[in-house]
Amino acid sequence: MVPEQESYPSEASAQRFPWAVPLDLRKIYAPVEAEIAQVEQLLEQELSSRFPTVDELMKHGFRLGGKRMRPALVLLSAKASGKVCEEHILISAVVEMIHTATLVHDDVLDEATLRRHLMTVNARWNNEASVLLGDYLFTHALCLTTRLEDISVYRLLAETTRTLCEGELRQVQHRGNYEISEEEYLDIIGEKTAALCQCAAYLGAYYAGASASQQEALRSYGGDLGVAFQITDDLLDLVGDEQTVGKSLGTDLAKQKLTLPLIRLLAQLAEQDRSAVVELLRQPIQAVRPALCDWLRRTNALNYSYQKAKEYIQRAQSHLEVFPPSPARTALAQLADFVLIRQH
Repeated sequence: MVPEQESYPSEASAQRFPWAVPLDLRKIYAPVEAEIAQVEQLLEQELSSRFPTVDELMKHGFRLGGKRMRPALVLLSAKASGKVCEEHILISAVVEMIHTATLVHDDVLDEATLRRHLMTVNARWNNEASVLLGDYLFTHALCLTTRLEDISVYRLLAETTRTLCEGELRQVQHRGNYEISEEEYLDIIGEKTAALCQCAAYLGAYYAGASASQQEALRSYGGDLGVAFQITDDLLDLVGDEQTVGKSLGTDLAKQKLTLPLIRLLAQLAEQDRSAVVELLRQPIQAVRPALCDWLRRTNALNYSYQKAKEYIQRAQSHLEVFPPSPARTALAQLADFVLIRQH
């Protein structure tokens, strides 16, 4: 990658970003700060209701989106391969709605109470409100997509949404399955997390008029980035600090969902030790977390998982080599670095 002079948002332009976007990401998003402001305006406009109680619920869900990484993927991919057009703003809002819907539903599944340092919808209201809000966001996102003239894009976004749900269903079905393989885990997170990142980056290139090879490069970039993001998220769930991360942690353990560090741990143990760890995993989370983390460190399972995420990040960055140097390409490479080292 060719080094370039860093571009940082000014204090005035920082107001363009959602309040929950951390400063390090604001710096990365600098090449598309004006466009992100347009996306925020569209989201605020669409996520509203004439009924005050419903409007409050929607506004709260809107704030839970947080990092705005999927819209940034659309916009940075567009600028790296061409220029941003009106369709990119709409697609950015759509992918953020779909992402937020998955978060709202995930919090119900995980019984989480905290996200982005805020109470989750299910904690502040109830599970019924969460399920219905998630359903509303999914359907409203797809309704927005009908404003696009290209029916193939509607099909892609609908298929991506179906894939996300399928990945979540597969993960639920594997709860308590201590035999799940690393390959199966990677395939599941490829559906439940990476698919939307892949779609966002691809559509950024598609509407920018990029060549077929550039579109495919950004599709691959988004997919590898998404897998790495989920691996680091799973690491944070085990060993992160809840105050720093800003959301409920340990939910994977509580729901007996095996993630890469645990899969790697169990694969390395002799039968007796493996049985002891499996028994540990069946106990209440707060009682077992310190002992489990000790097992993870002793077997190098945490470092193995980090190195696996690093492999995906390096591969994601390699896909950017087909693009000429630009602030947007640099930002995409920096976004990949952020995913690897993030603490929130």
